[in-house]
Amino acid sequence: MSDTDDHAAISACIATYLDGLYEGDADKIASVFQPTSELTYEELGAVRIIPRDEWLQAVRDRQSPLAQRLPRHDQVLQMDQSAPGTAFVKLKCAVPPRYFTDYLSLLKIEGQWQIVQKVYAIEVREEHDALS
Repeated sequence: MSDTDDHAAISACIATYLDGLYEGDADKIASVFQPTSELTYEELGAVRIIPRDEWLQAVRDRQSPLAQRLPRHDQVLQMDQSAPGTAFVKLKCAVPPRYFTDYLSLLKIEGQWQIVQKVYAIEVREEHDALS
């Protein structure tokens, strides 16, 4: 697979993740997140870790941005492929009023790009702030 093909495959993986997040489709998200992956963030000075399946259940249990007719806030900021099977993507997305910066580590496993780790930051915005 060429670098161009890998770039397209990584982009498709990220698009599937962002579509699933917006649509509230946990199965779509699961298709691109490696089963052992975790989500990691900082809260009040402590590291918090959420196993993938626990997070996917939360996605299933909440009303999606699509169902709420909220606009999308997806923006890929950086994509870096450091080796044939290793990549990193930094992006912004939202489930208002929570706005996220995601740092996604990807590995190419059996020919497929998968997200193996998500480290993220959350910004909670007031409703009037979200419109600006």
